[in-house]
Amino acid sequence: MCGIVGIYGTSEALRYTLLGLHALQHRGQEGVGIAWVDGDKIYTEKSLGLVSDFARKIKYPKESQIAVGHLRYSTSGKADIMNIQPVVINGFEIKTAICHNGNFVNFFSLRKSLEENGAVFTTDMDTEVLAHLIMAAKGDFLNRLLFALGKVKGAYSLVIMTPDSLYGIRDPFGFRPLCLGRIKNAYVISSETCALDVIGAEFIREIEPGEVIKISKNGIESEKIKKQTTQQQKRQCIFELIYFARPDSIIFQKQVWEVRKELGKMLAKEHPCEDADIVAPVPDSGLFAAMGYAEESKIPFFYALTRSHYIGRTFIEPSSSERKEEVRLKLNPIKGVVQGKKIVLVDDSIVRGTTSRKIVKTLKDAGAKEVHMRISSPPIKFPCYYGIDTPSKGELIASSHSIEEIKNFIGCDSLGYISVEGMLKAVENSSKNDQEKSISYEKYGFCTACFTGDYPIPPEDSEFITQMRLFREE
Repeated sequence: MCGIVGIYGTSEALRYTLLGLHALQHRGQEGVGIAWVDGDKIYTEKSLGLVSDFARKIKYPKESQIAVGHLRYSTSGKADIMNIQPVVINGFEIKTAICHNGNFVNFFSLRKSLEENGAVFTTDMDTEVLAHLIMAAKGDFLNRLLFALGKVKGAYSLVIMTPDSLYGIRDPFGFRPLCLGRIKNAYVISSETCALDVIGAEFIREIEPGEVIKISKNGIESEKIKKQTTQQQKRQCIFELIYFARPDSIIFQKQVWEVRKELGKMLAKEHPCEDADIVAPVPDSGLFAAMGYAEESKIPFFYALTRSHYIGRTFIEPSSSERKEEVRLKLNPIKGVVQGKKIVLVDDSIVRGTTSRKIVKTLKDAGAKEVHMRISSPPIKFPCYYGIDTPSKGELIASSHSIEEIKNFIGCDSLGYISVEGMLKAVENSSKNDQEKSISYEKYGFCTACFTGDYPIPPEDSEFITQMRLFREE
């Protein structure tokens, strides 16, 4: 899960790119990079850390008509500045900058083949494979790009820049979100609509799964990637709606906050806690689910934890030690609210269980009489190979422990997860109008592999799985 932005057609392209990246900071906190066009050459600046620090330090021209930016959330490649995107090429025939959100599941076999044919890699990123494939192809840039996209498999939303054009691409399954907007005569491509909002851009539409759009002086042109299977179906990542995306965004034709509230309502139906005194969220990702739970159950909603907004998202920190340290700094109980209370604590997910355990202990130490955890996603039992930091089953507590065992480990008084069926029904119920509510969720096509093990694209490379596991265990 990374954040990507591209701007075409305004002298403020770089400023808008940085503002858009700031709005997407929740999608990646490890590093940031931008690229822009000056004359016939592409320039880039990169740094470890957050957008706010990066923007204060970098030096760039005040005017550039095209720019792209990337926020790194590492799922392949080491946490090193060399692995921060964009991947930039300034060759004789090809000049481009590539920003990628997702994972190529055939990365290692492609890299091996390219190296055998003389390609030299300078990073550990799977994104560089796409760059080499583009350089190895023939024809104009669009034909080279379509050739390269026909070789890679997996999850990818891409923003790609050349000296005269901007491209936005989603893989045929549409795993990761990508949207198109407009501000005056300029166009914006971003991972989420919240990036459009912050710069005052109008949301036009989502880029379709399997679509390549090209923005140039000729306007917008659209192409389709050749389908990789005979019966391609959408498999959009449902965890984007549950956790990753900002609640003020619209992705997969859904308002994120509304989906989360419906998940909370369904959770209350499936796992009621009738003698509870209050319903409280784990800030901030459990907020709207907790509101839905409280509304459905008629139990008062309270904040039981206050969050420091100077701490980032715990789930996406690069190492487990950093996650543990930040939990202690991030959340603090409101003792006057929790003392003597039976609390329904609503969160979006339990991945490793260590964060939830710490939170429950914190509430009980503050005087909570009981803590009943309710989770607005099903148990995460299987690793994700499409851009989420769960590459090993050993990191997922639900893959090897029963719900009762997880409850005991966390230390809560009861534990309830929403069912897969309930989750999908809640997403269906969040449709914008009654006509859409009557349509089955299959119309939208979600990937639920992390809950069910049903992988739309099973990784072909055993080395891909091995290397992902080793990387995260470093």
